Amino acid sequence: MGSRLRQYMYDNGPLILDGGLATQLEAQGCHIQGDPLWNARLLHTNPQAIRDAHYRFLLSGADVISTATYQASITGFINHLDLSSEGARELLMSGVRLAKETVERFVSDSPAEQRYSLVAGSVGPYGAFLHDGSEYTGAYAKEMTTETLKVWHRPQIDCLAAAGVDLIAFETIPSIKEAEALLELLKEFPNSKAWLSFSCKDGRCISDGNPFTDAVQIANRSRQLVAVGVNCCSPAIVEPLLDSARHLLGPDMSWVVYPNSGEEWDNEQGWLPSRQTSAPVPELSHTWVKQGAALIGGCCRVSPTHIAELKQQLKGSCTSPATPLRPV
Repeated sequence: MGSRLRQYMYDNGPLILDGGLATQLEAQGCHIQGDPLWNARLLHTNPQAIRDAHYRFLLSGADVISTATYQASITGFINHLDLSSEGARELLMSGVRLAKETVERFVSDSPAEQRYSLVAGSVGPYGAFLHDGSEYTGAYAKEMTTETLKVWHRPQIDCLAAAGVDLIAFETIPSIKEAEALLELLKEFPNSKAWLSFSCKDGRCISDGNPFTDAVQIANRSRQLVAVGVNCCSPAIVEPLLDSARHLLGPDMSWVVYPNSGEEWDNEQGWLPSRQTSAPVPELSHTWVKQGAALIGGCCRVSPTHIAELKQQLKGSCTSPATPLRPV
């Protein structure tokens, strides 16, 4: 799968990722803000809403959709849904099944598209489980060992790999230590490929304060990564981050970029206009492609409409359809 995936990225790049799954689910009327399981609760309570959200992003031109498992964990499902360990495992795996079923439906509904989108298994940081915003600081990593982090993440990755996900998306990772743990753990799943995406505090550093250049150097050690980059940050800081590490990107590695809309989150007031002026994701995407980005999409507050605009900016409406990449 690894060489085929890289060839697919080369032939059809840049690949368009989806946007904020939670953003679309909320637009559909789902109430998930403040939920310790976030959109993963809907795997249990309303799987059809997840199918509908995936489908909207596929209609908008996404070449890759991510599973509703960012805040999913065996422990979280046991604690908050009163499931057994096996029931929690089945529920987490269902996130892959829902996404794959939606891709199949889209292919069936749109034969002229000749496009078979990939499914990325979303793996959020340990801070997402803590539900205290620490995925944007990485503070918890100081009190944890690399081995402890591996023990925490192993069941989630095992479920996604067992369910046949096309690749794994390690996303919003705030610390060097957690990144190292995830890449060590990935070796236990030698047939899996992944991207590694960091949350960042400014145009030079990831959230724990370490330089983005250090994060890229760590990523380069993995033979299973196809991309490294940033997500869930302001679009304004993407260019300087990529520029800071441009000389470090390995020959078999690409950038993955999917920032927020540019708005800022306030725990009391919700999303607010940013104090830092930034052009929207579609307008900035050409710059990121020139910098070497092969996977581009959006995170929080980036809707299917934004993804359609991104697709139009990068590929237009008259470009050749992507070469299908069927699952192995």
